[in-house]
Amino acid sequence: MIVLYTSPGCASCRKVKQWLKDRDLPYVEKNIFKVLLNDNEIKHLLMRSENGTDDIISKRSKIIHDSHIDLDSMTTDQLVDFIRKNPSILKRPIILSEKSFQVGYDEEEIGAFVPAELRRLADKPCDEDCPNFDGCGKCRCEH
Repeated sequence: MIVLYTSPGCASCRKVKQWLKDRDLPYVEKNIFKVLLNDNEIKHLLMRSENGTDDIISKRSKIIHDSHIDLDSMTTDQLVDFIRKNPSILKRPIILSEKSFQVGYDEEEIGAFVPAELRRLADKPCDEDCPNFDGCGKCRCEH
């Protein structure tokens, strides 16, 4: 299952939602301002990001800038608490599945959220004899 962390008015969030809908990929959307993230969820996001806070936190955030916060000096519990109380510091969208993690809309990288089986099918040539032609072959012919 794909989990999509979004916020209202986020253009990249809308692009990701449309991309997922266009491919009939089910997802759960979590608006970070309506559904407050719990501590375990925040820790999970931090663990999944390759570069820790750099990947998911906007260092240019007004809250961080105005309060002169040094994220690197915080303990994990302090950081989690700060994120929970200030969700606006999170970059958006954050896209998460069992195998993939992405922050922002990146047209080249987002394909990782398509299940491997479907990616293999998409790489195969398709003609009118293909059993999937009605679904994907016609799309290929139109482009």
